[in-house]
Amino acid sequence: MTDPLMVYIGIPLIKIAVLLAVLLLTMAYLTYAERKILSYMQVRVGPNRVGPKGWLQPIADGLKLFVKEDLVPGGAERFVFFLAPILIFAPAMLVWSVIPWGENFTIAGVEINSFIADINIAVLFVLAVSSVGVYGIILGGWSSNNKFSLMGGLRSAAQMVSYEVPMGFAVVAVLLMSGTLSLVGTVEAQRDAGVWFIFPGILAFGIYFICGVAETNRNPFDLPEAEAELVAGFHTEYSGMKFAFFYLAEYINMMVVSSLAVIFFFGGWLRPFPSMEFLAFLDFIPPFFWFYGKMLGFIFVYIWFRGTFPRYRFDQLMEIGWKWLLPLSLANVAVVALAVLVLKG
Repeated sequence: MTDPLMVYIGIPLIKIAVLLAVLLLTMAYLTYAERKILSYMQVRVGPNRVGPKGWLQPIADGLKLFVKEDLVPGGAERFVFFLAPILIFAPAMLVWSVIPWGENFTIAGVEINSFIADINIAVLFVLAVSSVGVYGIILGGWSSNNKFSLMGGLRSAAQMVSYEVPMGFAVVAVLLMSGTLSLVGTVEAQRDAGVWFIFPGILAFGIYFICGVAETNRNPFDLPEAEAELVAGFHTEYSGMKFAFFYLAEYINMMVVSSLAVIFFFGGWLRPFPSMEFLAFLDFIPPFFWFYGKMLGFIFVYIWFRGTFPRYRFDQLMEIGWKWLLPLSLANVAVVALAVLVLKG
């Protein structure tokens, strides 16, 4: 099959449809998994009413949000109020256009890439696009005409600005090791090295993951939506599908941070120690399942954090970001740069 229309339009559209289906289905059942796992941690049963063992609970929740009345506060800035959920959801989905989830494969003689687009500055694209989401949170909090929502938006702005800096430096350490800004190239660099970057870059990984938890507003860094202080934070006044967009974006961002951790530090779709022949029996597992399984492992850690750690105070949150993670990330970049210079020189 060499029809240009199919190759350049048909196949990309099919890949986009499949990716959307996998993302939305995964997101829906992550909500179920989180509630179930937390219930076991707290010696409860969890969702068990809708369908066998509660398996249809995400579908019931989605239908409920879809038909729920969409309320707008009387003093809200209506246009911005409607725009904010889109501004947080759209960037979270757009990032997935450059995330590779496996090796290329062939169908009917046509080689199909396991990504929507592989651009040579994919890392910069991801960092730039994902940073737009904070505007949705700030605008949603401001436009609601609610002091709790505004406070949640301001907290989120301060938190994301504070933790984006050390996260960026942690990624720079990976770029120094891989020598490329391409996400596909980063995985291939780990294949060529024969080892995942988690081993030489353990400190960069620790900084990245802590910052990733803070960037996604998850426990113990969920200050922008601290229910004990701010009702529900920046989305207090939202209901119906607009609230669903905020909810979707949170889980999609968790998947993005987890997927990038897999690509940067855990070899993407590669099996452990890809250069070691005695582990070749693991090659029967398709690359996509390696990638997907690693990603779900990180999301389990997110849920584990929520069931384990208490919430930090805001001053503690800022102190961790500026006094600890930023100096550590700068020192790590210097050490990695020196090591790369010595090894390649």
